[in-house]
Amino acid sequence: MPYHRADTSAQADKLSGIVEESDLYEGFAPHVETSEIKTLDFYNLPKQTGKEPALRSFTEIQQLLQQNKKRDVKNILRENSWPINSPIRSQLWPALCAQHLTKQNMLDGFYWEMVHQVFGTTELSEKPIMLPAFVDATHCLPYHLTSTGRAVADRIVNVLGYDCPDITYSPVLYPITSLLLHFMSEEEAYLCLAGLVGSKEKTFINQTKLQHEVTWKTVMQIAKKHTKSAIAYFQRICPGQKLERVFMDWCWWILAGLPFQHLVRIMDCYFHEGIKVLYRVALVILNLFHKECQSNNEWSPDNIKNDIGNALIKFCKKIPVSPAKLLHAAFSIRGLSTQYISRIFIKTEMLLKSRSALNSGSKQLIKSRSSDNLPTSQSQVNIQMMSHTLTIREKLHSESCRNLLFTLWSWLPVRITMYQPVLLYTTEEHGCSLTTFYVRVEQHEPTLLMIKTCNNEVFGAYCSSRWFERNVKDDKGQRQAYFGTGETFLFSLYPERAKYPWVGIEGDRDLGHSSELFMAADSKMITIGGGEGQAIWMDENIRFGKTDGCKTFNNPPLCPSGDFEIRVLEVYGFVGV
Repeated sequence: MPYHRADTSAQADKLSGIVEESDLYEGFAPHVETSEIKTLDFYNLPKQTGKEPALRSFTEIQQLLQQNKKRDVKNILRENSWPINSPIRSQLWPALCAQHLTKQNMLDGFYWEMVHQVFGTTELSEKPIMLPAFVDATHCLPYHLTSTGRAVADRIVNVLGYDCPDITYSPVLYPITSLLLHFMSEEEAYLCLAGLVGSKEKTFINQTKLQHEVTWKTVMQIAKKHTKSAIAYFQRICPGQKLERVFMDWCWWILAGLPFQHLVRIMDCYFHEGIKVLYRVALVILNLFHKECQSNNEWSPDNIKNDIGNALIKFCKKIPVSPAKLLHAAFSIRGLSTQYISRIFIKTEMLLKSRSALNSGSKQLIKSRSSDNLPTSQSQVNIQMMSHTLTIREKLHSESCRNLLFTLWSWLPVRITMYQPVLLYTTEEHGCSLTTFYVRVEQHEPTLLMIKTCNNEVFGAYCSSRWFERNVKDDKGQRQAYFGTGETFLFSLYPERAKYPWVGIEGDRDLGHSSELFMAADSKMITIGGGEGQAIWMDENIRFGKTDGCKTFNNPPLCPSGDFEIRVLEVYGFVGV
């Protein structure tokens, strides 16, 4: 039978961990081998004095969550070092993960219905269960789960794979499942995972190989800026070892290397703030390791130069700082905002996808979306839905509308392909008016513009920012002429098939103001791209337009004549973004 924890206010507020010895392990679920957990914060806590603030209770945090005071919750989670055996996590972790839950159909009993649907019974099998393909068999970390706990973890990831067929590669999912099961029931752990996997606002768990690769390359890029001395040291002592090989295992420094008590405290913050917490911790690990390499013979160049990756994990196992100091250092790193991380991530993703498109060649472009890059089943559904609303598909000669959309989908940011497209505006239904265009489109981000000319040319743009930003004023009270980000790109589907990404993804060199003229609009016109020409310009009646080469995207004119008459303009948004 499933395990359910009693939910009482007394237990919710019993946080200090300073209890009778018989209650020492009450913070853990029954499927945890508590005898394996050797070191507990319980033994190391100083006696409370009048000067030291008491640890916050779950009731206090719950009230802040209900009031949507996320910043206050964030500060509490960062500062309150609850003992590893504290009962608070049995309610805190589910409450934090529930913030991100998007599926509203997960009522009581939903999980057990799924279990019965997948296995034909809710009884736990004594035989091993074959794990889904997205699981990394070499990193099925159980931590301190009993054999029953491991079987429960196996069952959870199988049900999650059944319910979320778009997950194609997710090596961290199993370890996260194991960690959740230390403090809650099977059903609660599943609901927590569903929240993390389905989160729209923040990233918690990568779900495809492309996302996984973009993430470790993002960590590497951030490390090159924020841990310069460490990176320079490693490159100097190991000139033959590629830095990429080291960073491919960055998440295992944390999940497989750090002591359990450190990991639990990190998870307190991670379940609220997302993967950026792990980024910060990874940077601190690099700096600490570099410091130890210079003062501790165990980590001398001769001992680590052949395998820095394994040396880092071994170092983490006996990391010389407490969980509180580790987190304090992590959150003290300056200049590591969510916006900054997002820019690096997007730029890295765009670069990888551009290289993939170039390497695959135009003949293979339609088939470029494998399970490594796209959550295939969902994308198939989304492409089909878009093809039903697409009116520009008529008279595309030998080109299949479905194939064209597959090509276009392969160019979208991976996270966007997971969302369902919705037709926001079409001149055939809503008329040819810029005012109507803004009313129907301006609050959506991102949008996909598709133009079909009277000569049957088809081209458009993926626009990364809201069109409402044309009204945003700068510090001087003036409207900004251009807005948008480097995720914006141009495309042509017919007669030529090509993508024109932002020129800035090619490197870090300064390309000047003209390279960032992404989007502009007012009551008289819409412009995409600039610098020695406008890639797409349309008039206020959405009837006539022109296209030139521009510096922002380094594109040729998107139709041979340069000037065009619009037969159809369609704009798509994405539900749930």
